[in-house]
Amino acid sequence: MSEKVKGERLTPLAHNLVKLNNFFWAQRQKTVFNISIPYQYQALNDSVPGATASNAIKNFRIAAGEMKEAYGGRVFQDSDVYKWLEAVGYYLGVEENPELESIADEIIDLIQRAQQEDGYVNTYFTVAAPLERWNNLRDLHELYCAGHMIEAAVAYYHGTGKTKFLTIACRFADYIETVFGSETSKKQGYDGHEEIELALVKLFKTTGEERYLALSKFFIDERGMQPHFFDSEEENRKQEATKHDYSYYQAHMVEYDYAYFQAHQPVREQETADGHAVRAMYLYSGMMDIAIHTGDGSLYKACKKLWNNIVSRRMYVTGGIGSIAHGEAFTYDYDLPNDKAYTETCAAIGLVFFAQRMLHYEVDREYADVIERVLYNGALSGISLDGTKYFYVNPLEVWPESIEKRKDNYKKRLRSTRQEWYGTACCPPNIARLISSLGHYMYSSNDREVYAHLYIDSEANVKINGRNISIIQKTNYPWDETIQIQVNPENESEKFTFALRIPGWCRQATLSINGKLVDIKSSLKQGYVYLDRLWKNGDSINLQLAMPIEKIQANVNVRVNAGKMALQRGPVVYCLEEVDNGSNLPDISISQHAEFSSYFDHELLGGVTVIETEGKRVSNMTEEDILYKPLEIETRTVQIKAVPYFAWCNRTPGEMLVWIRRH
Repeated sequence: MSEKVKGERLTPLAHNLVKLNNFFWAQRQKTVFNISIPYQYQALNDSVPGATASNAIKNFRIAAGEMKEAYGGRVFQDSDVYKWLEAVGYYLGVEENPELESIADEIIDLIQRAQQEDGYVNTYFTVAAPLERWNNLRDLHELYCAGHMIEAAVAYYHGTGKTKFLTIACRFADYIETVFGSETSKKQGYDGHEEIELALVKLFKTTGEERYLALSKFFIDERGMQPHFFDSEEENRKQEATKHDYSYYQAHMVEYDYAYFQAHQPVREQETADGHAVRAMYLYSGMMDIAIHTGDGSLYKACKKLWNNIVSRRMYVTGGIGSIAHGEAFTYDYDLPNDKAYTETCAAIGLVFFAQRMLHYEVDREYADVIERVLYNGALSGISLDGTKYFYVNPLEVWPESIEKRKDNYKKRLRSTRQEWYGTACCPPNIARLISSLGHYMYSSNDREVYAHLYIDSEANVKINGRNISIIQKTNYPWDETIQIQVNPENESEKFTFALRIPGWCRQATLSINGKLVDIKSSLKQGYVYLDRLWKNGDSINLQLAMPIEKIQANVNVRVNAGKMALQRGPVVYCLEEVDNGSNLPDISISQHAEFSSYFDHELLGGVTVIETEGKRVSNMTEEDILYKPLEIETRTVQIKAVPYFAWCNRTPGEMLVWIRRH
């Protein structure tokens, strides 16, 4: 019997039961719906001038026998199409768009035509390597692509009610079940890039088929066991001596050790977040799914250790994770360089997935705080304000000349401006599916409680004891500290507990119901204030979250940030840009006793709150013919302007800096 850990079990509110109304996130979701999704469709069809060719849709046409060309792109190119379809599924669950739905249906028909008789779907192996199925799970992303298909099919089913794509995905999952399992006749293995694990749980929740849950658990339980699956499959490849050339992938993958794949130990024995950051987040999310649905507390305990290691030692102030380009990976505790921060957009998004599952197992604001930190900073920076350009890498300090002229491996991957598309284009559709499904992260419930995790101007419908509760939020968060919430039970009145998160960044909060002050401290538990009462139609909650400008310092072990500060207001981390402050941003320093002012600029960057203060610059080391001289510092006072990190590089390209010297 599985060991169980006591904790609350919550169900997230379906994204299509939440309508974003105005302001911050509604604007961004509208941009994704109206601009990003059509733009990405063009990119997937190789129709964006100047953008890197995708070949993604073309590969499906080739696999379906409708074109006679060679396979194009990466081995995991199918997953870009699936993530795009997943975003479309979320969109159609919120708004009707017959034209887009018709386009998506055509792509689903194409996927069906590319599906093999046994249910298998993968354009790379169908077109380029038909004899190599399941031969190199370590490197070639077969189950990863299958997982993204399943996630897309589930989202499209919930968004439209149509079953065709779900049937395609179930056929594929059923076939996978015949290949993998504990039986001696099956492969006792798993994919090098986790994704199938969490996808199968979504399929289980949608279909009720427990064998999908069991297969997910099998993949998780097998990872890292000895004798090592990756060794045995490599030996099998050598013995088979096939003619297919794997040289590209082996040259790029065999240099990594088992930790790169989170396969260096059985998952329950892992205590530090290691290896490829995206893979790690998808694995940990799958582990928590199994913990939630089977009561396996040993998986929760392992994930709790991994979580603590990430958020206390290996996460950037922006919520970005994965600090090194080599392997797109975690390195070691407190290794958080700013100008070499890799912090892939997909890794930040994966951290949202992991945090939400931890939150649903154990109610604690620290998980929702991280979701919020990532959403407003490390993930949102990955997409331009106009929705058509993307960052793969999200550093915290940028010097464009260094990027252009230094030829080291990291600088080759870093960009000082967002790109139209990438050869490895996982991030653009990933950020699109996250923003499209944002309502999914706002509320959770069980049979007696409703939890508000995020504050967004919106309308939502939650069920308690089978009855609808309408919850209306009115707020200009994150710029405004006021959140007004109206509660409208279906039956005029309903007794239940409404729990509101008091963010960890907020030092002073006030709360009232129908104008009567509530003592927050007496009802506060793990960062949530629990309001247990008979709720009546029109009951009004007013929550004030004080948002002073905070000077943030890093742990002393983060050596690159010694003597530096970052600026944060509410959940938003700020940065300096060259366009506002001139070049050589590291020369700027701010007093640790500095006073700040802030104001909302409607015209700047789509409307943002700006921070201003006085700073210092060195004024006596400007002679170009003197490189060094005896210390004799002269400074001049300068005005400093900081803007939200997520919005940097949407104006004139230039330098950017998050961590500022202090004096």
